[in-house]
Amino acid sequence: MEKKGPDSFGKKPKPTKMKDGSDPVQNFEKWKKKYNKTKTRVEKDYIGRLVSKYEDINAKEAVKFSDFPLSKKTLLGLQEAQYRQPTEIQRQTIGFALRGKDVLGAAKTGSGKTLAFLIPVLECLYREQWSSVDGLGALIISPTRELAYQTFEFSAGLIIGGKDLKSESERIHETNIVICTPGRLLQHMDETATFHASNLHMLVLDEADRILDMGFADTLNAIVENLPKTRQTLLFSATQTKSVKDLARLSLKDPEYVWVHEKAKFSTPATLEQNYVVCELHQKVSMLFSFIRSHLKKKVIVFFACCKEVQYFFRSFCRLRPGIPVLALYGKQQQMKRVEVYNDFVRKQNAVLFATDIAARGLDFPTVNWVLQFDCPEDADTYIHRVGRTARYKEGGEALLLLLPSEEKSMVQLLQDKKVPINKIQVNPEKLQNVEQKLESFLAQEKEMKERAQRCFEVFDVNKLQLHEYALSLGLAVAPRVRFLNKTQGQSKQNIIQESDGEEEEDELKRFKQQLKGNIKTESESSSEDEGSDEESWFLAVKCFGPNEGETLKIRILLKSAFISVIQLKL
Repeated sequence: MEKKGPDSFGKKPKPTKMKDGSDPVQNFEKWKKKYNKTKTRVEKDYIGRLVSKYEDINAKEAVKFSDFPLSKKTLLGLQEAQYRQPTEIQRQTIGFALRGKDVLGAAKTGSGKTLAFLIPVLECLYREQWSSVDGLGALIISPTRELAYQTFEFSAGLIIGGKDLKSESERIHETNIVICTPGRLLQHMDETATFHASNLHMLVLDEADRILDMGFADTLNAIVENLPKTRQTLLFSATQTKSVKDLARLSLKDPEYVWVHEKAKFSTPATLEQNYVVCELHQKVSMLFSFIRSHLKKKVIVFFACCKEVQYFFRSFCRLRPGIPVLALYGKQQQMKRVEVYNDFVRKQNAVLFATDIAARGLDFPTVNWVLQFDCPEDADTYIHRVGRTARYKEGGEALLLLLPSEEKSMVQLLQDKKVPINKIQVNPEKLQNVEQKLESFLAQEKEMKERAQRCFEVFDVNKLQLHEYALSLGLAVAPRVRFLNKTQGQSKQNIIQESDGEEEEDELKRFKQQLKGNIKTESESSSEDEGSDEESWFLAVKCFGPNEGETLKIRILLKSAFISVIQLKL
């Protein structure tokens, strides 16, 4: 065997050469550079042809997405997701957005607003041949973590509260599209040194009215001030309020207004069937259980007024075992739990979701058959957003609203004023399944359940409700003391006594002056003045639930009023 010399150890073998003597690696590198140049040139020519067609877009003639000058990748993605025909808001918005114009869009819930801004965002970054080294190109601001998470599943990076700020900071500068909540975005702008928006091309404000309702007006103003003036802005909202118009004036430049359903006969989808039932407060729990038992093969969302109600009824109905999976989604849950519940409900074919209004805006749950509102909404807009979780994207759906006798007249009038078609239906009380005894036995066994029931004890019209019967329907043998109510009643009595004492002193002073003048009033005249004093009004300070939780509001209540619009007292 031939021995190798010492110089042969550790040497790399010489690369094989082509027949013509050239290096194959160098040849490949040359070919790759030439190919990339050709590909870039072809891509630019293709983009140029697309841009030249933007001015010729006719929204009325666009029947399919392929009628728009969109990139091949976008059209392929739409086809794979089974999106073939654009909705009205998409048809009217996409053309303006592709031409680089600011858009202020308003449409019914479930009309496809999310896709109306995602398509222009993707096309904008594609036109600019955006890459990770270019940084942030598009910013999408959503009111809630759930809506931001849902949009993120469709597109790119996500920054929301409840997640690790440090891990977000490490990768945020490499993200091209950021979907975020306002508070978390402003926190990154203040604290993350690598985050900047100097190259930003597009800003999207999704559910702008909801963002403002949640008290983020100052936060949004601070965010907008940190963004480049040359950006394009798309603002979408289900309702056009004064605050939304004020925001539009600050953030939009010569916008195109897209009012899809401004002249529509109704403000809710035509495929949505809406009914309401009038029942006593103590019948509500049995009504809810009976409804779920009769819809075991359906997908249902039940809306409650506050987190405490959701927590109690979720625990209770899990123990009652209605025969269908029961889930709960509310604001006080940990972020990972909320995401888990959201995904779980999306996957299930038949399920019931107990939720607060956190699920009422923007979230797209597929194939929801029913929306039931256990508590009367605070206004017609809240009602519209709740029922908007069903009958989405041209599909059918049904909605049921539970009202107390004292709520019927006022709430129905509010809905009629908002062009909401709703019908009254009757329910046979004998067919309701009473669950009071079962709940009472559960509460006797578990102290925690009893405490939850006491915390969810709510009061609407303070002077009219049968509180004892409502307590029984929750499984409470004795109605808990409502400290706030007792305090208010005590204060009102004390005020009445003080007012009467003051009036007596004034009357005595008047009589004394009249006696000096020789002009004394008769008893009938004085009694008529006393009757007028009963018209005095008093105030209740209540805690607001929902977005402004903990904020104290003053609500004026006339003692002789026949109806007091929904008031919730939280313990």
